[in-house]
Amino acid sequence: MQQVTLNSGVQMPILGFGVYQIPPEQTEQAVTDALAAGYRLLDTAAAYGNEQAVGRAIKNSGIPREDLFVTTKLWVQDAPAQDNAKRAFEASLAKLGLDYLDLYLIHQPFGDVYGQWRAMEEVYREGRAKAIGVANFYPDRLVDLIINNEVTPAVNQIETHPFFQRTADQVLMRGHGVQIQSWGGFAEGKNGLFTNQLLSQIGEKHGKSVAQVVLRWLTQRGVVAIPKSVRAERMAENIDIFDFELTDGQMAAISTLDTGSSLFFDHRDPQMVDRLAKHRVDA
Repeated sequence: MQQVTLNSGVQMPILGFGVYQIPPEQTEQAVTDALAAGYRLLDTAAAYGNEQAVGRAIKNSGIPREDLFVTTKLWVQDAPAQDNAKRAFEASLAKLGLDYLDLYLIHQPFGDVYGQWRAMEEVYREGRAKAIGVANFYPDRLVDLIINNEVTPAVNQIETHPFFQRTADQVLMRGHGVQIQSWGGFAEGKNGLFTNQLLSQIGEKHGKSVAQVVLRWLTQRGVVAIPKSVRAERMAENIDIFDFELTDGQMAAISTLDTGSSLFFDHRDPQMVDRLAKHRVDA
């Protein structure tokens, strides 16, 4: 598996398995199947409600802990966020049944972000999180966090797919030593992604599916991807993307699909900010 090196020196697989929207009762089997298919990067979050199931699958897999890269995320914390974030970190660690995390992310750019980040800097310095980062931070919020704190986020996990490519954001992140990671790489099938004519034609030329073309496009750009599935055959298909390469012309053609806008929601929309801020996650 191809790896990327984070600014903390940690190696992170460029392709992993995400469990967003997988019900807790299905998560253990899904993660078990993903590990069997060869995935070693697992991505969950406190807000997903399935950390315990991920932890059970890890424990039962028999795979050495050092061979896995486990990410979870901190939900929005109000002041005193530093104390609350520490408790949330301990709760996630306990649910996963782990002694440390490979990556701990601030899930949303809301609440007392600086209090949250100070707590995360502490667990990073203690070695209980090998890397820390953020999710859903637009460039202005990301740069503000960087210049006002000691530790630069290792990762920014953001909506990234053929219809919202985030090319300029990636350039900015690279300049600050931040690794871009995609969520929603398949755009949840919106805009007819899986039947898109261009992506289908490219897939036919390589003997690959549209999903494989999209994942190859992401990873070839240096974007870490975490596709989700509950079907073992689809998991196997999604990880089988390292035996072909898109041409420069194909990469350029895919760039024309970019709309420059989210297909889900705008983190700068006041109504969305209010909605996310009111959502609570029990530790």
